[in-house]
Amino acid sequence: MLRLLRAFVRFERILLAGLLFIFLITTVFFLRRFYLENTMVVAAEGGTYIEGSVGELQPLIPWFTVTNDVNRDIVSLVFSGLQKYNPETKSVEDDLAVLEVTDDNMFYTVTLKENIFWHDTTESDPHPVTADDVVYTFTTIQEVDFPNSLLRQNFLGVTIEKLSDRKVRFALEKPYRFFASNLTLGLIPERSFISIPPSKLDQALGFGFHPIGCGPYAFRGLVQTELSTEISLARFDRTIEPYYHLESVIFRIFPDYSTLLADIRNVDGIRLVPTNEQGYPIIPKSLKSLHYTLPQYVALFLNLSQPILQDRNLRLGLQLGTDKQNIVSTIGESIIVDTPLLELNTNDWQYKYDSQAAQGAFFASDWHLPEKVRLQRLLELYDANSVGLLQLEPITLLDTGASLIITGSLLDISLDATVHGIQIEQSTETGTWIVALPTHGGTGSINLGFNAIRLEDKGDTIDSFYLWRTTKSQEFKRASQEQDLLDQFIASRNGDLVEADQIGVQNLFLENGMLRLRLSTDPTDIRINDNGEKLSLRLLTSNSPAHYQVIAENIKAQWEELGVHVGIEIPETRAKFEQKLINRDYDILLFGQSLLDNLDSYPYWHSSGVQDLEGERSELRIDSYNLSQYSSLEADSLLEVIRETGSTEKQDLALLELREVLKEEIPAIFLYSPLYTYAYNPNLHGAVIGNPSLHSDRFLTLHRWYMKKDRSFKTGKNWLSAVPWLFSSVK
Repeated sequence: MLRLLRAFVRFERILLAGLLFIFLITTVFFLRRFYLENTMVVAAEGGTYIEGSVGELQPLIPWFTVTNDVNRDIVSLVFSGLQKYNPETKSVEDDLAVLEVTDDNMFYTVTLKENIFWHDTTESDPHPVTADDVVYTFTTIQEVDFPNSLLRQNFLGVTIEKLSDRKVRFALEKPYRFFASNLTLGLIPERSFISIPPSKLDQALGFGFHPIGCGPYAFRGLVQTELSTEISLARFDRTIEPYYHLESVIFRIFPDYSTLLADIRNVDGIRLVPTNEQGYPIIPKSLKSLHYTLPQYVALFLNLSQPILQDRNLRLGLQLGTDKQNIVSTIGESIIVDTPLLELNTNDWQYKYDSQAAQGAFFASDWHLPEKVRLQRLLELYDANSVGLLQLEPITLLDTGASLIITGSLLDISLDATVHGIQIEQSTETGTWIVALPTHGGTGSINLGFNAIRLEDKGDTIDSFYLWRTTKSQEFKRASQEQDLLDQFIASRNGDLVEADQIGVQNLFLENGMLRLRLSTDPTDIRINDNGEKLSLRLLTSNSPAHYQVIAENIKAQWEELGVHVGIEIPETRAKFEQKLINRDYDILLFGQSLLDNLDSYPYWHSSGVQDLEGERSELRIDSYNLSQYSSLEADSLLEVIRETGSTEKQDLALLELREVLKEEIPAIFLYSPLYTYAYNPNLHGAVIGNPSLHSDRFLTLHRWYMKKDRSFKTGKNWLSAVPWLFSSVK
């Protein structure tokens, strides 16, 4: 009995332990389920983001990063401006300072936020950002010998005044509503440049390779490895928002993309993925990708200072005859644009490729296909020969030594009359006359080719007839066929033939100086003007990016079908290209322009940006951005309204009107907006780009990026919510 009791107690213990185990497992299961259902994944602090890029590191000074995208990326994190562009709202907002703007857009006053420090600040030597730093950053740019003349243009005529230790006012000579964009430039610490003259600022290598900023990340080191140059940044604690999760950011700069790919396991992102020959991005399989555009367009700028391109119908023909879809498909692009005013929705008025309409525009221009010129000449001769006393066949086959016999009535002229300088003779008593024109030497000889046969009586010209002569039977046969085509064309024009038998100038082809019916294999000849000059245009483009040459060849092939010869010029070096650019040494320029965050088209289309080609070459301006040499009083007025007005309604109306002006005057043929690709490791979370104005703007959303994760209770939830949740789950 005792043994049975002990066995029963042991069974109870095992059962109790089993029940307890089941209870614990169930509790853990329900608690885990509760936790997952009532919490959400959030970013955790920490982690290092490593980005690979291709380029060359230069001194990291905000004043001199305009043309170096790799440097601009690093500078965008080390330095901060008074204002910043928000790629999610597409507007310029406060960063280090609060901005106040007067209603007339003439005065911009900034007030620095409190407790902002430079990266070299220490407990014993605090280094706050002050109004003196603001004044120094921008007044230095205004110095005559400041090394960046392009940046200097943004602050011409601007009076900069310190109002207090934290407040600075910018007073403009005239209204400029986009001025806030100029204040996104990274601030410079004055004390780092005290002993350096303005002309030597770009040579401040000590600061350039150990920069001191007040941005969200501080420079920590530069290391040169066998594969890349590495720049290390560490998060800098600031009192202003936003808060950044990543502990550090490392930039690895490679000499080329193949070297970068060889070390792809040691990077978390690629700043700008290149494309293959078909235009598609070369994205490693281990990475995800984001595609984005910038406020940029690539266009064919028509140099209106060249007399040949001042013919508006010619420009219209080139535009209508440009197949943009074919171009973007060839290079792997997709976003076609038709206007430089990128803030406008243009879905309702895209130019359509229409080769027939292009031919119509050329027909109305000063440039014509040789067959049209030939046909026009034949029609003129036909009209001249169809009236008057002389009625002959317009073409004749006469060997040298033979004579052409011409007869007529004496009722119309006297026996004193002459034909081609030879006196007529009475033929019969019925009142007819006759003359024999020789075919070689002497008076009245009919030469090979065209001859103007004149009938004169007593010194007055009674009639003229245009006669073409040959001694070759093959030439005569071709000329006869040409005359038949002329008769068919005239009958078609007069509506005397059924539609199936009608022909137009498009059905004709000029071969060896004479017309014949066009074959499907016949090429389009080069157009000519009334002086016999051929329509030949010089197209200039850069050797970088490489697909510009592909586009140029595509344009050349398309326009050849329109009868336009295109000579492509691609200088070997950037310097040689820029020299031609400044000198406006081109008819057509294939190039891109960037509107940046303010989308201001003024520098590119206002007449103030036209290069003065009449002065000395030393006076040519590198900041003349009007690449089409376009000058229009109407466009100038609208651009000034857009730039100066404080009224959104007036601005929108001016943009619409300017769109129509540019559409009508055709200073350029706008092609596409480039599509870019950023690649990143799936372990990187929160990566968003928005609508950047520069490649570096992707880092304006860096505060959303994180590599470490945590979980946080949803609003209104905590561990105490588990009990009511449990009962609701059981039900």
